[in-house]
Amino acid sequence: QVQLVESGGGLVQPGGSLRLSCAASGNIVSVYAMGWYRQAPGKQRDLVAAITTGGNTNYADSVKGRFTISRDSAKNTVYLQMNSLKPEDTAVYYCHGNIATFSDRLHVRIRSNYWGQGTQVTVSS
Repeated sequence: QVQLVESGGGLVQPGGSLRLSCAASGNIVSVYAMGWYRQAPGKQRDLVAAITTGGNTNYADSVKGRFTISRDSAKNTVYLQMNSLKPEDTAVYYCHGNIATFSDRLHVRIRSNYWGQGTQVTVSS
């Protein structure tokens, strides 16, 4: 019904940069807040950055000044520009979207949270 497809992960050296993209598609009525989370092996999934429909942003303290989240509402796409990457940024990065769809059966809007499949980011020399 709704898919979030991430791209842009990979292997990068410390100090390098990567840009992640996440496009939402499907039976979408509205896309509300979108964000990026990450999960390192043996750790919980934590918020990295989030952005509202109005463009307000929120960042984890560990990435402030290095990462920038942005969105293209016309394309239902969210981006994460990651600069000055550190080995501790290594994780699987997941896209999240709070999205409304329309139920043809119930004739109502249904607002739910959706996740992408994850993309691996590895920072290593």
